[in-house]
Amino acid sequence: MRRNNLKLIILFILALSLTAAYIFVNLGPVWEYVLPRRTLKIVAIVVTGAVIAFSTVIFQTITNNRILTPSIIGLDSLYMLIQTFLIFVFGSMNFVVTDKNFNFVLSVGLMILFAGLLYKFLFKGEGQNIYILLLVGIICGTFFGSITDFMQVLIDPNEFLIVQDRMFASFNNVNTDLLIVSILFIVLAGLYFARFYKYLDVLSLGKEQAINLGVDYDYVVKRLLIIVAVLISVATALVGPITFLGLLVANIAHQFLNTYRHSYLLTGSILISIVALVGGQFLVERIFTFSTTISVIINFIGGVYFIYLLLKESKKW
Repeated sequence: MRRNNLKLIILFILALSLTAAYIFVNLGPVWEYVLPRRTLKIVAIVVTGAVIAFSTVIFQTITNNRILTPSIIGLDSLYMLIQTFLIFVFGSMNFVVTDKNFNFVLSVGLMILFAGLLYKFLFKGEGQNIYILLLVGIICGTFFGSITDFMQVLIDPNEFLIVQDRMFASFNNVNTDLLIVSILFIVLAGLYFARFYKYLDVLSLGKEQAINLGVDYDYVVKRLLIIVAVLISVATALVGPITFLGLLVANIAHQFLNTYRHSYLLTGSILISIVALVGGQFLVERIFTFSTTISVIINFIGGVYFIYLLLKESKKW
């Protein structure tokens, strides 16, 4: 217990130090202009990192599998399909594309609607296997990706540049209104989650053990999946998709803390996510001078780590 508390304190100090360095290093003479923009960007990074890490840990607990992330049910692919479809049909200068508030509400609404319909049809009866949901999610994600690729081939090259910008997460020019709305969504989802928090440690034991210990498994899992879908939809619509971030930080948290208790895992993964995003954004702006995006760095490292996890798991068989 004490060792994990010490580890969390170290992570908190590291996250706080990186955040302070990002905000205050090289402010320049026009700090009145730079400071609010950097502060807004840091808030977006913290919110996004916390949500993705939080959702991934819960999703991995539900599926009892540490190489899965919520993106497997196709939400990232659906987001790209929505953005490509809007530009393909209406053009990049139409208000449905240029109005960030409308685009955000539409994207979040459609992603939550898709997840809700997916859960409704797959969980009609009692005792449905969670892996059926994952399989259907992979199929839907592949289908959405194929339609997106088809439209991107036909789209005007100038319009495609706009689509390309939506493919990668970006914390530049974060809309304050969207950030406030996102935080409101997250707070409401967090308040709803509070009643199910006590079941997480038991759910990590597996379905049969959770049922034997008195957990209403189907009811709890359905509600947790809805919470995950809402949080991931909000984070993706706010800054764009970061596919491997959740996988990376959740597994590092498991290895670093070496515990099953979600009070430590959730806090640790959130802090690691903040460290990764703030550190990555610092590299993008100060070292690479915006020649790449943070999602490219995160996805590259996460992809390599995912291959490592697959190879590690294959040795157990």
